[in-house]
Formats: sequence, C-alpha cells, structure tokens
Amino acid sequence: MKLAMTSTLFKVSLSLVLMLFLSLSSSEAVSSVKHDHAYPPQSHSQAEKLIRSLNLFPKDPVNIIKGDHAGFVPGNIVEKKFSFLGDSGSSVEDLGHHAGYYSLPHSKAARMFYFFFESRDTKDDPVVIWLSGGPGCGSEIALFYENGPFHIANNLSLTWNPYGWDQASNIIFIDQPTGTGFSYSSDDTDLRHDETGVSNDLYDFLQEFFKAHPELVKNEFYITGESYAGHYIPALASWINQGNKIKQGIHINLKGFAIGNAFTNPAIQYQAYPDFALDKRIITKDEHDDISKLIPNCEETAKACRTSSLPFVTRILFS
Repeated sequence: MKLAMTSTLFKVSLSLVLMLFLSLSSSEAVSSVKHDHAYPPQSHSQAEKLIRSLNLFPKDPVNIIKGDHAGFVPGNIVEKKFSFLGDSGSSVEDLGHHAGYYSLPHSKAARMFYFFFESRDTKDDPVVIWLSGGPGCGSEIALFYENGPFHIANNLSLTWNPYGWDQASNIIFIDQPTGTGFSYSSDDTDLRHDETGVSNDLYDFLQEFFKAHPELVKNEFYITGESYAGHYIPALASWINQGNKIKQGIHINLKGFAIGNAFTNPAIQYQAYPDFALDKRIITKDEHDDISKLIPNCEETAKACRTSSLPFVTRILFS
C-alpha cells in the first residue's frame, strides 16, 4: 500500500536512504546463494564503504540531527516499495519490498525507520517483527547477515538467502530505539531511557503499520529478536496484551514471541553461566568454582548500575 508523501523532509530522508541501499544492489543478483570461494577477494576500501553505507558503525553514538521541527507530522507513516535487485527481472510489485519512516506521536521530532518484506509464499503467513539488541544495534545486521531475504556476497552483490524468514512470514526489520541506525530525531529529549518508552514507541508504530496494511491485521503476529532485545520483547508483548484487553486501537493478533541469546536479567543469568560452561566442558571444575565466587560481585555491580546516576547509554549496557 502506497501512502502519499506529506512532508518534504520525509521525502528527502526516505529518498536518501533508498538511494543509499539501491547503490549497493547489483544486476548480478542471483536466485540462489553462491559459495564464498566463487568470488574474488575484495579490497579493504570496498568493505569499509559497504559497512559505512549500512551505518553499522556510525560516526556518532546516536542519530541526533540538529535543526527545527518544521514538517514533522506526529503519527504519520511514509512508505515506499522498492527493489534491492536492480534490473533483475522481478518487478517492485512482485517483490513486495517496502521501506519507510514513522513519525513517533509521543515525541518532538523522532522518525523511526523500517524495512518490510512481504512473504515470498503468501500474504496469509504470520507477520513477524525483528528487534536487534545492543542496545542501539541497527536491524540491517540481521537483515543482511542473519535472517533477512538477502545476504551480501564477497563481491558486494546481493544473493537470496535460502533461510530467509520472508519465506514463511511477512517480516519487519526496524531500527529502534530512536537514534539507532537510520532512525533519528532533531531533539535530544526523544531518546528513550527505559523499556516503557521503547515499548510505547513500538506499539504506536504497529498500530499505524496495520492501518497502512489492513490486509495483514488478521494474520498471526510474533515478536522476535536477540540479545538485548530480551529487554524490549517482553515489554512490547505486555503492552500489546494490555492494549488488546482494553480494546485500544487495532487488535494485534499476538500469538507469541521468541528471543535468541536473550540478555534479560543478568542477576539471574550470571548465576547460570558457570554451570552451563561446566556442563558443556568449556571450563574445568576448579575454574567453575573460581568463577562462581565472582558472581556476587557481578550482581552487586549490575544492581549499582541500574540505580546509579550514570548516563543511560552507559548504565543500560550492564543492566
């Protein structure tokens, strides 16, 4: 579903992002993944250019673009269909690939960037949202290196990922919280400092996303992610469950969530690390006993970080 561009700034932002990613596309993209040895080694400059283009290692810790808030329309979503594959033979309509920005309603000027890939099989497949960890890890890492439709080949062209989740779901990759990846604001106060702020923004986004794609509202919905998303995912699931109970907005057909390598509660998880490592024969019994003696200090340090006055970005890494 195409939505009209209602803001010049939105037009410029989305165009720049799409041009950036389309420049990575290659007409040599193929329908199956080739083996690594099929490609010649690439120069360091090419690899660095690709990494910078994907914004995997941004120059600044968060994306705050100073300026006025002119043209900001709270709650507005701007989405466009596009193709990474260039002149591969598949039309934009056939691929069903989308990218867009959502203007967060409870913010001064925050814009949340996302990719949306329709299922390669059927639109009746579940809708899945993927949240990367960090905190502050852009979704492009998962998109191109984990479970997205494509992989980046050694020659910097794109190849289909035979294990891409878009083969069985309509999947959303989103850059969040504000300041992550291509999501940005012009106001420092839009940065989120807790799971409540993060889940509120994601819930608002999903409400507007399903308004833009009403044909998907009835589909099963799953929240997925990894690492520090172990904080985000339970918070979002709880918010959706509450919203459904009080019949707030569009009913989201939440069926479950999945977290890989979750970092949720270190006070509990730290206790299990030595036992797990010993069980897998990674460490010896003596090493297990020595490490176990350090756990109380780890727990106290984590607790102190959660309650200290350190800046959020520092504190959250250890909470």
